[in-house]
Amino acid sequence: MDKTNQWQKEIDYLEAIISKMPLLKTIKWGTSVYTLNNQNVIGVSGFKSYVGLWFYKGVFLSDKKKLLINAQEGVTKSLRQMRFKSINEIDEAVLIDYITEAIEIEKAGLTIPKTKKEYKIPTLLLQAFEENKDLELAFLQFAKYKQNDFIEYIDSAKQEKTKIDRLEKIKPMILSNIGLNDKFKK
Repeated sequence: MDKTNQWQKEIDYLEAIISKMPLLKTIKWGTSVYTLNNQNVIGVSGFKSYVGLWFYKGVFLSDKKKLLINAQEGVTKSLRQMRFKSINEIDEAVLIDYITEAIEIEKAGLTIPKTKKEYKIPTLLLQAFEENKDLELAFLQFAKYKQNDFIEYIDSAKQEKTKIDRLEKIKPMILSNIGLNDKFKK
């Protein structure tokens, strides 16, 4: 909380600007999020070294002033962020332009289409299927998303030893028709 309190003046100023727009203020994830028709448009929060103003569909903004950044390149697809280190960096007229455009984007219903991740069965698991056909038959009985859970569980391990350990752990689960995350899906 100390990190956000140091930015209270900047946050208050940003929220005063946003409040002039036809957006509804809500609190999500412990911070201010402004919505239009129950869709997130803008969020405001203080961080250790800056105040962030993020646009949930910022990828569609024209960004004429080149103020937007992708905070997690390669991970974040749509979200774009503006960062401020002092109240003097905040230009109300520029923000109004960006927010107006963000509202129009939301009204237009623009979204990035979701892409399905393609999963390839790891060699270790294929070898296990060759050794035990019952294992393969049991695996194929699972819904695709549950198969993907097992595949990702093995693939996400960095070391070969960990991959082997994980495979050994899931073999009895597969044979017993228990999905990797079933205990969490009650």
